[in-house]
Amino acid sequence: MSITRQKAIESAIEYREIVTPLAREGDVPSYFGMNVFSDDQMRQRLPKAVYETVRKTIEEGVPLDVGSADAVATAMRQWAIERGATHYAHVFYPLTGLTAEKHDSFYNPDAHGHLIAEFNGRQLIQGEPDASSFPNGGIRATFEARGYTAWDVTSPAYLTESRNGVTLCIPTAFCAWTGDALDKKVPLLRSMQALNRQAQRVLKLFGHENPGMITSDAGPEQEYFLIDRSFYYARPDLLSAGRTLFGARPPKGQELDDQYFGTIPDRVLAFMMEVDKELYKLGVPVKTRHNEVAPGQYEIAPVFESSNVATDHQYLIMQTLQRIAPKYGLACLLHEKPFEGINGSGKHVNWSLGNAKLGNLLHPGSTPKENMQFLVFCAAVIRAVNLHAEMLRGSVAHAGNDHRLGANEAPPAVISIFLGDQLTEVFERITFGSSQKVRKAGMLTVGVDTLPPLPKDATDRNRTSPFAFTGNRFEFRAVGSNQSIAGPQTVINTIVAESLDYVATELEASLKASKRFHVAVQQLLKKIYRENCRVIFNGDNYSDEWREEAARRGLPQAVTTPDALDAMRTDKTFAVFSEYGVLSRRECESRFEIYYERYVKDLLIEARLCLTMARTMIFPAGVKYQQVLASTATALTALDKTFCTSALDEVTERLGNLQRAIARLEKVIQLPADLTIQRQGRYLVDTVIPAMDDVRDSADALEHICSDELWPLPTYQEMLFIR
Repeated sequence: MSITRQKAIESAIEYREIVTPLAREGDVPSYFGMNVFSDDQMRQRLPKAVYETVRKTIEEGVPLDVGSADAVATAMRQWAIERGATHYAHVFYPLTGLTAEKHDSFYNPDAHGHLIAEFNGRQLIQGEPDASSFPNGGIRATFEARGYTAWDVTSPAYLTESRNGVTLCIPTAFCAWTGDALDKKVPLLRSMQALNRQAQRVLKLFGHENPGMITSDAGPEQEYFLIDRSFYYARPDLLSAGRTLFGARPPKGQELDDQYFGTIPDRVLAFMMEVDKELYKLGVPVKTRHNEVAPGQYEIAPVFESSNVATDHQYLIMQTLQRIAPKYGLACLLHEKPFEGINGSGKHVNWSLGNAKLGNLLHPGSTPKENMQFLVFCAAVIRAVNLHAEMLRGSVAHAGNDHRLGANEAPPAVISIFLGDQLTEVFERITFGSSQKVRKAGMLTVGVDTLPPLPKDATDRNRTSPFAFTGNRFEFRAVGSNQSIAGPQTVINTIVAESLDYVATELEASLKASKRFHVAVQQLLKKIYRENCRVIFNGDNYSDEWREEAARRGLPQAVTTPDALDAMRTDKTFAVFSEYGVLSRRECESRFEIYYERYVKDLLIEARLCLTMARTMIFPAGVKYQQVLASTATALTALDKTFCTSALDEVTERLGNLQRAIARLEKVIQLPADLTIQRQGRYLVDTVIPAMDDVRDSADALEHICSDELWPLPTYQEMLFIR
């Protein structure tokens, strides 16, 4: 094999054999949240009146008393400096999909040449990073640089530790000088406010006089791949695009299902332990770790938190995974489809709404058919997903997810809801008067006397559904592993707020017309289900029959990112976001421009990489093998020469195919100058991606027959199974 591959394999094996766990999880409660300016820290360090003001803001959404900011800043600074911090940073979430931060020192010189620590309320509340280089979709000219960060009281500040110091990190919102949102956090917070307002109206009709602030909650499951770092550095496509643009399928992939929930390899488990410990210190309530389906694929999942905090913690999870991996000689891949032919990675977002006082409003209880409140909120979600499916699909549209949706356990691009048989039967009986008996939960017996009876859910789970009810929440399975969960949650919150607004308005009108409440509710449930049941599908979402049935039902089917963004970019979408104060039309338009532009840039990077690697790495390797065969053929006997000549002919044919595919890609990679950004996206889908596929097909065919000694890239077999 090539020298590069040989060294990578030797390094991987050597590291695998010497690695030992660097972190012991130990007594988790003793260090959980130790790096967080938590409620306990605030209670201990803040004056009582200030503490109560901050808690009211967090728990009830009451505007923060600005006069309290100085006291909070002083306490936060003292706590951080006690823990070794020298700098603070306003952390924000621009439309790059990553986090951003600017570090400022606590220390300033005084008149006598000494340093004094300063951090006041004004510095806590507002920062001013340069906004000119962040995506804004035309909201601001390049030379207009002013932007602001604003302290998000509802997401706790925390400390990040590095080898040489500690930094106080303050979660913030980010907006332009004009007041337009330039980040993921502002729309999410606005959508949570809208959801709370409309949920309050519905709950009031159910007799809740003071239900408390309703929040949406999220529990995102993060899937990811780990490969040896030596292989990562030997793959230009992984370095720059996050996925492999070339790679023949190995003899063994995931066919045997022996990876899923298997014993975690020692090096990977050591990595996971340190990740868990670092996240515990940051107050991230990670719960689950395990092998996923594909070789080299794993999952980490936290328990439910408020949507905003869950989103900030999700960024910390991704950062921690990628920061800790190199310590174990690994690279963490968060791309949705880093390897062709095996499962991709998603970020299943489990969504619900409620509060501590009322509990989860999507919990059906023991008798769902009698739980009117649950059925009303569930019906509102059904209506929201049916009427605004394009918005949901658009919220997960990006280049990486296009490779994943509809393949190997990822849900298809058609948005539908899995309710399960029990809940579907309840709605069917209410709507159509079916006499069919509603199934109940029972006990599951497995035929082994020594095992206790297991509680049995009334409904099985459906892993092919993009939006599935799973007992007390909805699981949005179409979210990509590399994207922020803020956008999808913003859409869910907004469309459910619109639907709850409809529910409240209809019920209020019925009560005003002197209808009895339970009669009004039953009539409304009938109407909602009858008008929106087309979106419910409890079967196999992968089947061809479902795609045909979905088309007959009139459900939107957007396969690619340009399809999805075009379907979402409508007056209807703008009106929903605008009416509930989540995004203005100007902010919406800017985001569509950003998402189109990002899609085009991602595809062009991949196309250029594909062209460069094919020309400089793969084609030369094929030519070398061709030369070896040609020189060998001249020295062989007639019988052996026949075999060698046949191999030479095959290599020559495949090299010719590769050469023609490279020439075609080189020709089409230049975008026509007169295309709008939307038409550029369509051009890439229709012209450039097929040309890239041809190059890959030709290169992968060559890999199958080229001498292993000459092949320049780490193979799928090496990357997926040496760990």
